[in-house]
Amino acid sequence: MEETKKLNFLEEIIENDLKEGKVDSIMTRFPPEPNGYLHLGHAKSICLNFGLAQKYGGKTNLRYDDTNPVKEDVEYVDSIKEDIKWLGFQWDKELYASDYFDQLYQWAEDLIKRGLAYVDDQTQEEIRAGRGTVDTPGTESPYRNRSVEENLKLFREMRDGKYADGEKVLRAKIDMAHPNMMFRDPLLYRIKHASHHRTGDKWCIYPMYDYTHGQCDSIEHITHSICTLEFDVHRPLYDWFIQTLGIYPSHQYEFARLNLTYTLMSKRKLLELVQKGIVSGWDDPRMPTLCGVRRRGYTAEALKMFCDKIGVSKRDQLMDIQLLEWCVRQDLNARSNRYMVVQDPVKVTITNWPAGQVEWFDCPLNPAEPEGASRKVPFTGELYIDKADFMEDAPKKFFRLKPDGEVRLKYTYIIKCNEVIKDENGEVVELKCTYDPTTRPGGDPEQWRSVKGTIHWVSVEHAKELELRNYDRLFTLADMSQVPEDKDYKDFLNPDSLILGKGWAEPALLEDKSGIAVQFERTGYYFLDKDSTPEHPIFNKTVALKDSYKPE
Repeated sequence: MEETKKLNFLEEIIENDLKEGKVDSIMTRFPPEPNGYLHLGHAKSICLNFGLAQKYGGKTNLRYDDTNPVKEDVEYVDSIKEDIKWLGFQWDKELYASDYFDQLYQWAEDLIKRGLAYVDDQTQEEIRAGRGTVDTPGTESPYRNRSVEENLKLFREMRDGKYADGEKVLRAKIDMAHPNMMFRDPLLYRIKHASHHRTGDKWCIYPMYDYTHGQCDSIEHITHSICTLEFDVHRPLYDWFIQTLGIYPSHQYEFARLNLTYTLMSKRKLLELVQKGIVSGWDDPRMPTLCGVRRRGYTAEALKMFCDKIGVSKRDQLMDIQLLEWCVRQDLNARSNRYMVVQDPVKVTITNWPAGQVEWFDCPLNPAEPEGASRKVPFTGELYIDKADFMEDAPKKFFRLKPDGEVRLKYTYIIKCNEVIKDENGEVVELKCTYDPTTRPGGDPEQWRSVKGTIHWVSVEHAKELELRNYDRLFTLADMSQVPEDKDYKDFLNPDSLILGKGWAEPALLEDKSGIAVQFERTGYYFLDKDSTPEHPIFNKTVALKDSYKPE
């Protein structure tokens, strides 16, 4: 009998709300700001918001938090949609905070008329200083007691463009001594003379996040507004705006964000890496962006498996990147096609092979499906094997090729090394071998024999040259939140995060149409890069073949 999976705390809340009739159906939202590309942390939020709605027969809106026109761009809007679709989710409605700018403005005027908001002429620094500290109350602005009429006049003049950026702001009038500093007259609107990617130049005042988010949720009747843990101190203010305006009571819930070893999730720092040319772009395969890991060869299925395994908690924790790599490996192992690629070649000449003869072997694309699809692999008298598979002075337990030793060439014959050819520097450049024709797989069972070692190979004549981009972790520090104060995060960049190499592949590799990473047998998983051409194929290393990591 299959064990029932324990509900996470959000599932418990939703099931209780449905059971008690607090809500008739579930409505969630994914609210990214279009100021950068989505990263692995967003993948967790996407899987959670869309996954909960799917599980309980509800819907999810995609709503862009587009309240800062200086940093936002249509490029990011489009990339976000592409990433969500790649993960396998579809939103109910595509919406924008800017859809509600008129309504938000009217509510701001309503707060002014009720004596709950005022225009403040203080500078940003003066406002910050006036807020006080956790231990000391704030001080009231000298403009806090302006009349309703004056505040309405000034706010409308702000809207009409009469004032410069930073000259005035609109603040809520709550309590400058409140123990939650969010309540110390928070900003509602600031002046920004910047063209918006959707509203153009209609507005030169833009609402702040804390004023916008809850009201947008309310307008859309979001039942469960799910945010990361750093927004828990914002929740009381979220509730205050909704209750004060008397609108639909959306409610916010917080979960722990994803923190991953050897990884940064800061959009600001990721943008700096792109702008300074430290990485090739947002989709550099070393980046934790969804377009980056997709280009590296990570699958949507692996990311969803990872998000499921790490679960949902209320406590921040640092997840081991090896678990993510394990999930990628698990998914690809079940589905990816196999090919032989030699990366550090040494030539093998089979001296008793008939001159000019080519024998084509029918080899399975995936050993898990021996009766499934196959590929044709050419075998000739001149082959490449990896240098690491030959050792001249081999220890007793070395079961690959050695002088006078035998090894099976995968899918084909057993060969024996008879002679080692070296250059003037003593480097091994060629191995003279003989093959045993009776050892062909599927041959006479009475003549069958086996050896302990099996190695991969490619035909010299048919080998296709590849460029290989071997990627590793971008940073050397496991917990990038613990960068010492006297250091910069860029001091921990891994100089070996990208190592270029070459490979020689069996020809069937370049005919692969699977669309996912393939396995280079005995080596790792690799994915065809978008920079590839038929004349110059490029493969990105997705993940190594094996790892010592054992997930709980």
